[in-house]
Amino acid sequence: MGEEETTKTEASAEAVKDGPEEKALAQPPPEEKALAQPPPEEKPDESKALVVVEKVADSPPPEKSSAGSTNRDAVLARVATEKKMSLIKAWEESEKTKAENKAQKKMSSIVSWENTKKAAVEAELKKIEEALEMKKAEYSEKMKNKIAMIHKAAEEKRAIVEAKRGEEILKAEESAAKYRATGLYPKKVCGCFSA
Repeated sequence: MGEEETTKTEASAEAVKDGPEEKALAQPPPEEKALAQPPPEEKPDESKALVVVEKVADSPPPEKSSAGSTNRDAVLARVATEKKMSLIKAWEESEKTKAENKAQKKMSSIVSWENTKKAAVEAELKKIEEALEMKKAEYSEKMKNKIAMIHKAAEEKRAIVEAKRGEEILKAEESAAKYRATGLYPKKVCGCFSA
């Protein structure tokens, strides 16, 4: 496979080398033709001066010598190296893109997992809060009922105490009226006074 690539690159390098450069050397540029020879229909006017512009070549034409085949081998080796480098670079970019896409996919799955778990925990928390609110309401109702029962018991005890006090006051008044009517003293007024 490596030999096929080398032969293909050699053939393409030869076609590139032989094609445009030979054509450029074989045919003079159209500007030089126009300036060098006047059109046959028009007669040259002596009052007009013609300026001949010489085209300066950017690079010297390749020399045909024994160094040409070595030069060609070097060019082909450079082309093969550049091709390998471009393939490696394309592979590297492809792998980087794959890694980025894979990481992005995992990140999005992590975000969706996180959101799902958060929603589940928040729903559980809300459920617990509702249960606690219901228990709080139940306990609050029970405590209010207990407070009402305690208040009722206290009212009953107060009523009993008030009734006893009223009976004792009535009994004391009756006894005092009886003693007044008979003129006798009560036998026991206080523990320190006795008759």
